[in-house]
Amino acid sequence: MINAIPPVVPAGHMRALPQPTFALAGGMLLRPWAAPLDAPALVESCHDPDIRHWNRPALLTLPEAEERITHWHARWQAEEAAIWAIAPASGAPAVGLIGLGDLDLRGGSGEILYWLLPAGRGNGVTAKATERVTRWAFDDLGLHRVRITHSVANPASCAVALKAGFPLEGTMRGALLHADGWHDEHLHARLRTDVAP
Repeated sequence: MINAIPPVVPAGHMRALPQPTFALAGGMLLRPWAAPLDAPALVESCHDPDIRHWNRPALLTLPEAEERITHWHARWQAEEAAIWAIAPASGAPAVGLIGLGDLDLRGGSGEILYWLLPAGRGNGVTAKATERVTRWAFDDLGLHRVRITHSVANPASCAVALKAGFPLEGTMRGALLHADGWHDEHLHARLRTDVAP
């Protein structure tokens, strides 16, 4: 059967792209995760109370963190996700993560996900990283729509989304189960045709 609607992003397009590194203002950059350099940061993220509350990560050992990083590289090749480390440009280990998950290349959409360790917080890097990954998703990957969802009880994530040019579209009731119960989630999104912030 022939699909009358062609894919927004053809199969194989993402796999053919090298995962880029992006310089950010303030001496930070986005780069692919590296094992073993970044594995301790990933282990630390699993124990950080804020990251655990809002992102629900599994607790990882150092070897498991290295396996997770290897898995992220495989997910790029499988065109399932694009995950970057947020790290100092000096070559130091990661202080955060940003990525595109829930990729639907045929339908042209994906979801931004992010977290920062305490060492990376307070300088606006998440909004800058979100804007840069979104630009890549539209200009290089070819997506049509990118979204951000977060608990309504997480105003920091809401501020990141708005600062990165993702208007609030609505509230999804009881959308995600956290350790303290079901949370309503805000839905933010940008289209490729939107004016960049």
